[in-house]
Amino acid sequence: MASVCSPLPLSSLLPHPVDFKLRVQGNQTTEPVRNSHVTENSHMTGLSCVLRGRAGEEMGQESAGIVTSTGTNPPIYTTLKGMGLVNTAFKAEDLLKLRNGNLGIGHTRYSTTGISELQNCQPFVVDTLHGKIAVAHNGELVNASALRKKVMRHGVGLSTSSDSELITQLLALTPPMEELDTPDWVARIKNLMTETPTSYSLLVVYKDVIYAVRDPYGNRPLSIGRLVPISKLHSSGAGEADTEGWVVSSESCSFQSIGAKYYREVQPGEIVQISKNGVKSLSVVPRPEGDPPAFCIFEYVYFARPDSIFEGQMVYTVRQRCGRQLAIEAPTDADVVSTVPESATPAALGYAQQSGLPYVEVLCKNRYVGRTFIQPNTRLRQLGVAKKFGALTDNFAGKRVVLIDDSIVRGNTISPIIKLLKEAGATEVHIRVASPPIRFPCYMGINIPTKEELIANRPEFEDIAGYIGATSVRYLSVEGLVSAVQGGIESRGKDERISTKTARIGHCTACLTGKYPVELEW
Repeated sequence: MASVCSPLPLSSLLPHPVDFKLRVQGNQTTEPVRNSHVTENSHMTGLSCVLRGRAGEEMGQESAGIVTSTGTNPPIYTTLKGMGLVNTAFKAEDLLKLRNGNLGIGHTRYSTTGISELQNCQPFVVDTLHGKIAVAHNGELVNASALRKKVMRHGVGLSTSSDSELITQLLALTPPMEELDTPDWVARIKNLMTETPTSYSLLVVYKDVIYAVRDPYGNRPLSIGRLVPISKLHSSGAGEADTEGWVVSSESCSFQSIGAKYYREVQPGEIVQISKNGVKSLSVVPRPEGDPPAFCIFEYVYFARPDSIFEGQMVYTVRQRCGRQLAIEAPTDADVVSTVPESATPAALGYAQQSGLPYVEVLCKNRYVGRTFIQPNTRLRQLGVAKKFGALTDNFAGKRVVLIDDSIVRGNTISPIIKLLKEAGATEVHIRVASPPIRFPCYMGINIPTKEELIANRPEFEDIAGYIGATSVRYLSVEGLVSAVQGGIESRGKDERISTKTARIGHCTACLTGKYPVELEW
């Protein structure tokens, strides 16, 4: 999910059509980003990220959408939506339609529930009593079923199976105490927050303003960036006066490629207004008394790109600490350490540093194949694995290999990799996983729909090494993961905008422990 708000027309941000084509075809990174859904898996990949081609789409491989606004009174909205990856969903001539916009939001999606079809593609645009709004959503509402019934009792029909349409309709409802002719969007957003505690990051466009919102638990990430002159992009001297516009994204890694610098995160429960006048924090909605934040710990483990920043620390550094902790908890006699590329590479380097073993590459990744975990069915995932890797035999033939992976979810990927390495000459393959076993489904925006699909819940897990063909298998403990993640977090209590209660540190580990941050409603 992403947004752009600039005093300049979007034509100044849109590349020449030929340039766009080159950018899309030339940037073939299949590296992570994370999810959301409609229960969708969305990522704010918005305008700038979409224009960059592939910066933020790996969390969403099924559809993409963009909505722009002229910011005039009344505003003119332009909507583009398409199925597939960004470079197939949008053509250069389609993007020309966006040139008159001054602000916009975008979204990429994979479905965890709901149907994979165009009607569920975000952003959604609806008419309200005070004019049109556009909404993009990353996450999944834990009480969606009850909310759907409540909205329908108000006589509002829903045309999709998406949580995001539900959010849009809730925002369109007039909250108590709002004056008839004066929309109070802070009150409307707060009303939404009282209706559903988590999980969502939101972008809302109304006229010439974008509202950026995180739920009080901060379960899904959201970062703000500043568009600056290219000459000052890598300079520490770029001040507020150099700001040419504002961008918002699920991940800060998308900023640099569009000429933006990281500014800050939207805090849990915070409502931020972004306009031609800059960024303004309007309110922070607290959690229930005693509840800690619940930022998704799986963002650090797998979904986020390693150069993203969450909670004041780079994901790469956290993954390296996970690898060090894993070497302490699960040492082994071996000759080399390597990785399942590429999200596990920082953890493998950390393991090698802590254990004193040399790090080598044993697998060559085909960068033109998408991520297997978020493809919608088992056959597609298995075909993806078969095409995804080649063996660098000279680096490990006749040696004992410690292979670091970031996670084992269904077990479809790792087994053929072990077989590949053994057939290529590895005498032993020890699997070390830089996260704990995933045992529980996620109901807050990640594609882990059933317990039965998880290898850790199947009988084979009792002898998982034998099942996947490894010499041995060990996982990082939950305590070790939490320690690695929280050990580098800067104290957010120093931020004067955020109350002491909001500034506490906490992470959602529900997929590992079964302890959900809020009560689930069905």
